[in-house]
Amino acid sequence: MNAIIVGADGSDHSLRAIEWAAEEAARRGLALRIVNAAAPWLYDTPIDPRLGAVRKWLLTSGEEVIAEAIAVARARDTDLDVDGEAVPGGAARALLERARDASMVVVGSHGVGTVAGLLLGSTALQVVTHAPVPTVVVRHLEPVARQEIAVGVDGSAVGEAALGFAFEEAGLRKARLRVIHVWSDPRSAGLGEMMPLVYDPGIVAEDQIRRLGESLAAWREKYPDIQVVSEVVHGRPARVLAGASARADLLAVGTRGRGGFAGLLLGSVSHGLLHHAHCPLAVVPSGP
Repeated sequence: MNAIIVGADGSDHSLRAIEWAAEEAARRGLALRIVNAAAPWLYDTPIDPRLGAVRKWLLTSGEEVIAEAIAVARARDTDLDVDGEAVPGGAARALLERARDASMVVVGSHGVGTVAGLLLGSTALQVVTHAPVPTVVVRHLEPVARQEIAVGVDGSAVGEAALGFAFEEAGLRKARLRVIHVWSDPRSAGLGEMMPLVYDPGIVAEDQIRRLGESLAAWREKYPDIQVVSEVVHGRPARVLAGASARADLLAVGTRGRGGFAGLLLGSVSHGLLHHAHCPLAVVPSGP
């Protein structure tokens, strides 16, 4: 299915996600599919007649959520191919099942069931961790576009996938691309080699700049019209990238990078940015 999937639950966060997803679908020429999840028992015939009215009211409420979501999406683009469906089961499972055949999944940072003060809902976290396609978590939407896409890279395959996604987004939006590599310590050159106990930060920074330039060469050739700004920064990746997100329309990162343990699906940097990014965050898996 050549479509973007977005979750809807009637919350302000989900409505912002729908606005973003509608614009992205229009930009990419894709259909938009809105999903609302409801308790499975609502779809069963109630044994107790007294539950019939409650069941009907809850199902009607779900239909109203979908209708509002479709209206919000069409307000962004009247020609958009958009529809919605109410499905039984948990929201995360419903979105992940549909993500298998989708191009992208979009979710709000948290929904109607989130405890006050919680920065990230469980649905968003589960979808980002397990989705096989890029997932965009929408926390903030600025009224004016900044015309900049930011991406964090670390030289890993996961970072390369995020870089490709970011170049594509910058091309679609005709925006500047800021590529940021953050380093905190020198790394060994090969398997079994120890990291130096003493090192010159200037020399390490020069080496990181050289490596970043080499990794960008093929992408610059593929996207010659995109203005690319590259940065090599010494510091904490999550903090540096969160700061960059305050100046961007979208921040892209991989699911996990060089520091991730085998089998760990979501890295600490990605997880931290889910809580603290100042713009929509795209988490891009490297593949199966």
